[in-house]
Amino acid sequence: MTHRSEMKSDSKQLKVSDLNLDDAGIYTCSCHSPEVSISLHVLKLTVSSNGHFLANEDLELTLMQNSSHSQPHLSIELFNISDKILTTEILQNEAPQKYTLKLKQLKATDSGTWMCHVYSNSPLINQNISFDVKVLGFEEERLEIMYTTVGNTVILSWHLNFRKIEWKEGFIGKLNWEPQRNAAIHELFAFNVTTRREMHEVKKSNHIWFEISERKNDNAIEVKIPKVQLNQSGQYQCQLEINSRRIWSTRVLVVMQVSANPAGPLSRGGKMTLLCQVSGPLPSNAHLLWERVNGTQMEIKKSKQHEAKVEVDVSAPGLWNCHLMENNNRKISLNYTVEEAHVWNSYAVIGAIIGASVLVIGLACVCIITGMSWQRRRKRAKRMAQAKQYLLEKKTCQCQRRMYK
Repeated sequence: MTHRSEMKSDSKQLKVSDLNLDDAGIYTCSCHSPEVSISLHVLKLTVSSNGHFLANEDLELTLMQNSSHSQPHLSIELFNISDKILTTEILQNEAPQKYTLKLKQLKATDSGTWMCHVYSNSPLINQNISFDVKVLGFEEERLEIMYTTVGNTVILSWHLNFRKIEWKEGFIGKLNWEPQRNAAIHELFAFNVTTRREMHEVKKSNHIWFEISERKNDNAIEVKIPKVQLNQSGQYQCQLEINSRRIWSTRVLVVMQVSANPAGPLSRGGKMTLLCQVSGPLPSNAHLLWERVNGTQMEIKKSKQHEAKVEVDVSAPGLWNCHLMENNNRKISLNYTVEEAHVWNSYAVIGAIIGASVLVIGLACVCIITGMSWQRRRKRAKRMAQAKQYLLEKKTCQCQRRMYK
């Protein structure tokens, strides 16, 4: 102990640094005056993982004591950063020498200075032991569902707390995308954070439809999806890893789309089917609902349980709205206007048909006349050739007769 102890001669004080459990015992001061003895009772508190945790991990405290006398049974209370007494599981299998306290599922908001209060009546012990807890994680730990419609711009973000809690260990992270449940998982990009709390992007996938937003806040991971489509929905998961320990936070992107079959204006006396669909299955407390604006109760169509689409047959023009309802709360809506085809449009179509028919007939007549004219020219040329041949033969005969004479 000599290298850890210091005697102050003027005040006869003994200072012992870096106490160990073995330092407990009776210390006697011998001087000119009568001897004075003091009993030293030593408590040691050990924090699991050296006080560095990932969110949802368990905190374990070990409290040990040692003294020259019989060791008392201790009363232990644990206070968090809000000075709130926490209910913990206390294992006393090795009490009174050793106590183990367990607190399950730490949160990122638990980071800070905690206090362990130790109390005993005999001998009197009333000691507060403070210790630091750092919980690496996301500021928003709950599952977040984002609702949007086709064509909108979506920004998904995750806010990390490593700077806020002054985390000193390096770690890695990545962003994964799972289009549908049990589908192949795509790694969109990876990053790391150094011991100096600097974040660097290290790899990016070849998916060109998403953008990594410029980090205005160095604690955030942001992904931008311009003009989102139905097939870009699914689960986006940001994952952190340190020493083979992992934590993740998930954003679920739900996209709505409406369409009509056949597309375009509704012809007089015709019908069309309106389709409203969302990406992925719906939970049991959610459904889709078609309703006509200023319509009747009969003009409402509700999807079946767990179905991600609903259809409604329309025979009249009007404005229709599709709603995604969850626990009777409207999460997202999209409208579709059914327009009636104008009369002049029908006349134009009929006129176009008649005009096309006349054109076809005209072309046929031209072809026939051209063919007949070509046939006549061919026959005339043939007769002229025959006439020339006849005249040539007749002239040859006359010449032969003159020679005989």
